Amino acid sequence: MKASDRPAIAVGQKPLTVEDVLALAHGRARATLDADPTLRARIRKSHEQLTRLLGSAGNVYGVTTGFGDSCENAVPQDLALQMPRNLMRFHGCGTGRTLGQTEAAAVLAVRLAALSRGYSGVREALLERLCALLEHRLLPLIPEEGSVGASGDLTPLSYVAALLAGEREALRDGQVVDGARALREAGLEPLTLGPKESLGVMNGTSVMTALGCVAFERARRLAKLASVVTAMASDAMRGEPAHFDDRIFALKPYPGQRLCARWIREHLEYDPKQGRTANRIQDRYSIRCAPHVIGVLLDALPWMRRTLEIELNSANDNPLVDPETGEILHGGNFYGGHVCFAMDGLKSAVANLADLLDRQMALMCTPHFSNGLPANLIAITGPERVAHHGFKAMQISMSALTAEALKLTMPASVFSRSTECHNQDQVSMGTIASRDALRVLELTETVAVIGLLATCQAADIRGVDTMRRRTREVHAAVRERVSVNRADRRQDVDIHAILAALREDRLPLGALEEP
Repeated sequence: MKASDRPAIAVGQKPLTVEDVLALAHGRARATLDADPTLRARIRKSHEQLTRLLGSAGNVYGVTTGFGDSCENAVPQDLALQMPRNLMRFHGCGTGRTLGQTEAAAVLAVRLAALSRGYSGVREALLERLCALLEHRLLPLIPEEGSVGASGDLTPLSYVAALLAGEREALRDGQVVDGARALREAGLEPLTLGPKESLGVMNGTSVMTALGCVAFERARRLAKLASVVTAMASDAMRGEPAHFDDRIFALKPYPGQRLCARWIREHLEYDPKQGRTANRIQDRYSIRCAPHVIGVLLDALPWMRRTLEIELNSANDNPLVDPETGEILHGGNFYGGHVCFAMDGLKSAVANLADLLDRQMALMCTPHFSNGLPANLIAITGPERVAHHGFKAMQISMSALTAEALKLTMPASVFSRSTECHNQDQVSMGTIASRDALRVLELTETVAVIGLLATCQAADIRGVDTMRRRTREVHAAVRERVSVNRADRRQDVDIHAILAALREDRLPLGALEEP
């Protein structure tokens, strides 16, 4: 899609939503700095007040002083212009894998939202340049490791400041390119970062918040997929649809739990007038209690959204500038505790979905528990059957992935450490929590996809024409990409194919409602 064909999202005056960030991150929309005169005046006044204070030999942290514990070091005005460059350069020590294009673009969008509030003392030109980087899909190459989540995401955000200044590397069309060259080829001049501008870019919570927005989107889709897999597993094992009767959930009315039960109930075409239909009076917990597990995630999503949207629309660097009085406000809005708490919660709720689906797989692979499905979902019949193993190894892989997801649920916030000469002596670890959440999501998405492949295999064994309509629809979408497992063969390619369909939103899961 051409840039001119994409809808514009005006940033600065109106708060952004998680969906706005994701539209910019995926390149479905373009960012513009809101032209509202009140906003533009506030941005200019904030910068002018900072400049005026410096001209009168005012004392401003990180501008006329050193950084962090070095704030007691006075920096004379003739050296002050070195500070933005030095801050950006000495924080160039990130490690680990680099963020992907969607994640890096989300970081730019979230940082733009924070700085556009007009309390950070940065110029309009810097904000316009962040818009231009998103417009050109010219993205900073950001190593994911190195942030303790207060003072914000200093080290990873230094890679944003570096690209603005024409240093380090950039991502363009998925390729790593020299930052200065990439700017030049896009017709953009490197910015000379002014007083407070490196600090404004770097001293905030935008990496953890951006990754949190990406995680939020994936968690919503995963909750729906887990509900679909559960319904298909119940269908294939001839479970009892009455477990999802709304009268049960009305008596314990968590909205997300009730929503999940409705999804499963509608999939199973439950009619309360039919009475009990299954042979066993009660299904095992991983089927019967699935809404109570998936519902925890669904009920957590609204407050997680609120946390992320407050954070991304906040002025979260330090110090801040009161545009009206010119007063410099020294504080700690860079602390990422709220995002950390949300992401620690998200990863636990998501990992429980992995555990749930792993238990369902165990039922389906065991004839005693599956209401007569063959062991390991082996589809081949006749004498050759004893030489084949169906989904035996798929269950092992699923268990391994689940164990790894569960292992990562330790709250990151409890690992606060004193660092930087005991100046940063209480830190949030919010970025680690967001990274953990994405990894747990990656593992649990794979678990869910294996579960989906298993339920489709079970449907083939039962006879697809005997399954509910929604099961047949999802089964058909899977079978467009992956054939039934008739005899032992590799299945990693099957997993990757359905994972790609999930992440490209090409599976007929239905609307991603929120409670």
